[in-house]
This record gives sequence, C-alpha cells and structure tokens, in this order.
Amino acid sequence: MHITKNVLTDGGAIPKSCKVPLILGIWGPKGCGKTFQTELAFKKMGIETVVMSAGELESEVAGQPGKLIRERYRKAAELGKVRGKMSCLMINDLDAGIGRFTNTQCTVNNQIVVGTLMNICDNPNQVSVYENWREGDFINRVPIIVTGNDFTTLYAPLIRDGRMEKFYW
Repeated sequence: MHITKNVLTDGGAIPKSCKVPLILGIWGPKGCGKTFQTELAFKKMGIETVVMSAGELESEVAGQPGKLIRERYRKAAELGKVRGKMSCLMINDLDAGIGRFTNTQCTVNNQIVVGTLMNICDNPNQVSVYENWREGDFINRVPIIVTGNDFTTLYAPLIRDGRMEKFYW
C-alpha cells in the first residue's frame, strides 16, 4: 500500500496537498522475520528492490555512506523507469547503523546519513549524487522501506509524521 501511494503521488493521482511519507519504517523484536517477509512480499508483487544494510552506513571516508544512499536511490528510480515496474530502496536494520545507543559515539557519517535521508524525503524527485547540481534533473519518486528493532534510537525529525510512516511488526 505504501509503495502504491508513492507511485500515485508521483503520477499526480494524489493531490500535492496530501503529504505521503516517503519512508515506511517496519520495526519490531529481533528475529521475527521483518526483513525476510518484506523481501518475500516484494518478490511476489514483482517490485524491483535495491537493498542496503546497516553495515554500509559507516565508512572511513566522510560522506561516502550518504553518497551511496543517493546513488542507490537514483538506481532504484532508474530501474522503475527502464523496466516499467514499481521499485523501492530497502535499508535493513537502520537503527543498527545510525541509532543512538548508550556509550556509543555519533560519527560524521551518522549525521550525514540522517541528513541525506531527510533531504531525500523532503525533495524525492531531485536527488543529486555529485557536487554539480543539475537544475532540471528530475527522477521518479521511490519509496524507501527500512527495517529495525528500535526506532526510538533514531533522530526524531527523521521518523516524524510526514517523513516516515511507522509499522510495528
């Protein structure tokens, strides 16, 4: 349903006045099948999925994970356009990658990843990868599906209504 709402928003079937969240957050206890069942549903529905894991959200190079998210988001948009199918970007275990836990350090890349996701949510049709901003470069809106165990560890403005629709598994 979340993916369909995003496709209809991009196609103009849902008025601009209705704010459809770009991110669907699926959260719940460890080991209950959130990622497995979601991937299975995408396969059954024929949805082209570009997958990332929490391990890709950290790097020794500052800014690399944010760039990777933008590249994967654009890749998902291109897959949908070229193959004529619905597509999405799926990030597994988001809270493990950018969550704030007791006695853990917040890195520059954690902050860049959060900022990148919020920026994509606020302007999903214009996502730049490199330093050069291309004014007329518009892409299709691509829903982002994230899984995790505890979304209370995530930066509050990222998970607010309007950016993320939350579903407890």
